[in-house]
Amino acid sequence: MADNKFFSSPSVDVIESSTKIIGDIISKADFRIDGIVEGNITTTGKVVIGKSGKVIGKLNCSNADVSGSISGQIQISETLSLMSESYIQGDITTAKLSVEEGAQVDATIVMKTGKQLKAVETNSVNDKKSEAEKTA
Repeated sequence: MADNKFFSSPSVDVIESSTKIIGDIISKADFRIDGIVEGNITTTGKVVIGKSGKVIGKLNCSNADVSGSISGQIQISETLSLMSESYIQGDITTAKLSVEEGAQVDATIVMKTGKQLKAVETNSVNDKKSEAEKTA
């Protein structure tokens, strides 16, 4: 494949506009989705959802660029970029968020990094210990 500046891996799986997939996808590759996926997508790579692309389900990946629509839970470990044509409905958890003017977002957004997640877990354990000490 030619030099690819948009994806992190040398191979990209493409779901073209005339394709509809019902079921879960688990991979290590990058994806470009121009069709419809009804199910969960889990990959360590990057996901690009084109203008005609639609995902109904959970999206879990390292980075995502969205021009199409997602309805469901979105978990991005690094950066989520919402283009002006995108429509998002559901829950978003990401480390970084980029939103272009015109993007439609009907979602709960949680911004977290690995360090913040550890801090939250540590605090909740300490809170439980404090509560136990107070009631004892």
